[in-house]
Amino acid sequence: MNIKTKTASRTLWSATLIAVLGISGTVSLAAAQAVNAFPRAESQMPKADADYSRNINLDPVKTFYLKASSGVNDANETVAALRQMFDPFSTKIYLVPSINAIVMRGTPESLVTAQKILNEIDRPKRVYRLIYTITESDSGKRLGIQHFSLALVPGGRTALKNGSKVPVATGSFTSSNSSQQTQFTYLDVGLNFDASLDEASNGFKLKSKVEQSSATEDKLISGVQEPLVRQSVLEGTLFLTPGKPLMLGSLDIAGSTRHLDVEVTLEPMN
Repeated sequence: MNIKTKTASRTLWSATLIAVLGISGTVSLAAAQAVNAFPRAESQMPKADADYSRNINLDPVKTFYLKASSGVNDANETVAALRQMFDPFSTKIYLVPSINAIVMRGTPESLVTAQKILNEIDRPKRVYRLIYTITESDSGKRLGIQHFSLALVPGGRTALKNGSKVPVATGSFTSSNSSQQTQFTYLDVGLNFDASLDEASNGFKLKSKVEQSSATEDKLISGVQEPLVRQSVLEGTLFLTPGKPLMLGSLDIAGSTRHLDVEVTLEPMN
């Protein structure tokens, strides 16, 4: 087939296509050639994704000030939760620890969604009161009861010290004026409590340490009178149900016939 024959055939095909599509009027050679100018596979070409074709730098930015996050760890968990909810290619989320805030760039719709998510997860943690009940007895006779309370949030730690500081010599040196100087440190004696609380599937996991110490008579050690400190420690991990007392154990007071029974109770405060 020569070139003229090919051109005539293509023109005939174009005219037929226009007639099938219902285009009225006289079909000229120029109109037929215009139809031929469009690629036949154009309708099959993939369209660009709108999320990737737009310029993210033109999206609005919003700062969300955290209300309940008590530290960097809490804030990092909140940021991680937000990032899991959005496409990392179309949104950018950053933590600004100095102002305890999250800065987010995204579409207006995504910013609204982020605010709704933060309203649900950025809430004050529930606070619990941990009550230690110390019952002192001697040879089976109850001498007295004391209560010590600590405020705790799940994931947090609290310590309480009730007692005195006893000086203990740690060394000596000769000063510039040739006088002998003694260096001291101070030991906490009395009752010390240390507790951390974590949520568990069946209640709460409490890691607790109760330490009882006392200073007795001084003893001469290397020419220095040093106090003799007696100490008893009750330490362990246990599971608590709010409102139900639990016996931790007993502490024997060294050098005497007395001992302390330690019970603990967890109560919600808010």
